Amino acid sequence: MGAFRRAVQRLVAKPWFRLPRQPMLRHLTFAVVAGVAAYFLTNWLSAFNDYEVGQIAFYAIALAGLTVLTGISGQISLGQGGFMAVGAFTLALLYAHTTLDIVLELLIAAAVSAVAGAVIGIPATRLRGPYLAGMTLMVAVGLPYVTNQYNSIFGGDQGLQTPAPSGPSDINPQQWLAWVQILAAFVVLILLANLVKSRFGRSFRAVRDDEIAASLAGIHVARTKVIAFMVSSACAGLAGALFVLSAGITNSAEFPLSLSIYLLAGVVLGGTGSLMGVWWGAILVVYLPTEWATSLAGDLHANQLVSANLAIVIFGLVLVVMMLAAPTGIQGGLRWIAARVGAYFSADPLVTIALPLRDSIVPTGNNDGPGTPSTMPERETS
Repeated sequence: MGAFRRAVQRLVAKPWFRLPRQPMLRHLTFAVVAGVAAYFLTNWLSAFNDYEVGQIAFYAIALAGLTVLTGISGQISLGQGGFMAVGAFTLALLYAHTTLDIVLELLIAAAVSAVAGAVIGIPATRLRGPYLAGMTLMVAVGLPYVTNQYNSIFGGDQGLQTPAPSGPSDINPQQWLAWVQILAAFVVLILLANLVKSRFGRSFRAVRDDEIAASLAGIHVARTKVIAFMVSSACAGLAGALFVLSAGITNSAEFPLSLSIYLLAGVVLGGTGSLMGVWWGAILVVYLPTEWATSLAGDLHANQLVSANLAIVIFGLVLVVMMLAAPTGIQGGLRWIAARVGAYFSADPLVTIALPLRDSIVPTGNNDGPGTPSTMPERETS
């Protein structure tokens, strides 16, 4: 075991093993490696599984925007599903009345959703906590009602047709669409990761931690909140536009209130404030309400009412278990495990010894560090 440990230490010490220090290069490295893995994965999977991989990709975009708003900026939102609907209907209307390129249509859908986010974000700067959540909830609840009142424009219950973009003839359409959605997800996450590391990201965190201190430091609190809303809603609009490319139809039934609840739960389960955690949250949002809940309802022979609400119940139970087992979400739990493994293979034995004792450390009044173990005797003084 000691030889294996030393071999790992020598491998980690290699210069080519270390990631670049520049944020952009580091994020691009992650994206390239993940993109190669996604390419081989979609070649190996079936057409239906490629469809699910594409779903994970665009839900990751929506969750990434909500992570910036809620996890990094500190503003709770229950209207992410409504902003997805804004982007979806924008793309459907552009497809029906224009002949623009699909990339330009996706950018316009994201821009329109960003404007909608600014409209909601400006009055929301005066609200906090449950009052802010209640205001954003209005978006998710009221938008389907608005679209149903203008059937001639939005298609009513029948919705608007939105065929997927055609790719090369020798590639499966579902695989091609999954590649488009995965590429969009990687681009958005790279941009958001660099945004979080920039001055705007520091402003988001400062406003989240203490608005008064942020204002005294020269940060325009209201403008920072509105920018966070615009970034989040733009991501939601792009995700909604990519969603309807898979669904092929756009109507209000595709964006129920439960979707916004699932997205917020996905952010918490994946890891609040973690852009890497959005992938875990997206996997849960895709598989839990449909695959796992439907399978469980069939096994229990549940009636229609129970089957319709079983996914929300399961989400609640998973949230409770996750908050007890890993309060920082799946990504936070993985970081905890990685820290332990890294400490074990560390060349510094003091790190390996001190890290497991971290949970037993209690604050003390001395200046010897963050604390001393509760079982350690007091230092003798001469």
